[in-house]
Amino acid sequence: MFTLLWLGALIVVATGLVWRGSLYLEGAADRLAVYLGMPAIVQGSIIAALGSSFPELASVVIATLRYGEFELGIASIVGSAVFNVLVIPGIAALVRDESLESSRGLVYREAQFYIISVATLLLTFSLAVIYYPAPDAEMVGEFTRPLALFPIALYGLYLFIQYQETADYQPDADAAGVSPLKQLALLGIGLGLILVGVELLVNAAVDLGDYFGTPSFLWGLTVIAAGSSLPDAIISVRAARSGDSAVSLANVFGSNIFDLLVAVPTGVLIAGTTDVDFAVAAPLMAFLVVATIIVFTAARTAFELTDREGWLLLAVYSVFVGWMLLESTGVTSVVL
Repeated sequence: MFTLLWLGALIVVATGLVWRGSLYLEGAADRLAVYLGMPAIVQGSIIAALGSSFPELASVVIATLRYGEFELGIASIVGSAVFNVLVIPGIAALVRDESLESSRGLVYREAQFYIISVATLLLTFSLAVIYYPAPDAEMVGEFTRPLALFPIALYGLYLFIQYQETADYQPDADAAGVSPLKQLALLGIGLGLILVGVELLVNAAVDLGDYFGTPSFLWGLTVIAAGSSLPDAIISVRAARSGDSAVSLANVFGSNIFDLLVAVPTGVLIAGTTDVDFAVAAPLMAFLVVATIIVFTAARTAFELTDREGWLLLAVYSVFVGWMLLESTGVTSVVL
């Protein structure tokens, strides 16, 4: 019992560090975006998304190098992606007095490119099983460095598309009072706090797996995912409350695109090669696809998210958490 209380306290402290770091990160990212003269949708999909995705990137690197559990890193990414597309838009829609506005740019560029990103990562896992099968296990393949370059190259295309958006943009905000060096320093402090917090979250997930006798990646899908998604939640919810719907939703899609196309392959580039169990990855990615379709449909309907749709997204996420609880207790065994 004492161990469980200690792990609970560790998770609270870690989440607090991630939260504090995200506050520094959010402010610095916003002011740097103004200084660079970026439109709101690009600010959300690149500047805010890259910064707020640092916890997920750190979780993959730490889980792979420190604990040798690449699956834990993937679980945190997939769990974070599910959290981002269901919980964050749901809460953002509820905190606004009016419906959370979407746009054609978000739906037909950001959301669709995100769906392509999900399909690309799943295809990469499939190629690992087909061309680099593990000799002593079924449905297991080696995720190699050459395969990791495939999704990273697609992210390069995403950056090119976003760059085209800034070519003819004329910023309205005055960047004269912004000190880029100061903001970079604050950004560094925020990232440092987030890194420490994520290290504690990964350690807690591993210890929870040992305590309950369950695979640690199940806790990565929930504990690490929710904790590491806090910066995304803060940025998107504050943007929604201030009326910046474009930043709020673009940050969600941009963050998930970065997580899937950069964070996961980065762990492979560092480790050199790692095994991927397609029997575990496929059902999780399938749920992510379903969640993405639900969000895409809700965002496209009248190009807004209503309170009713917000509650629907939160209900779908509760189904995901319930499924993970059933998996951890042995009632179901879809991903085990």
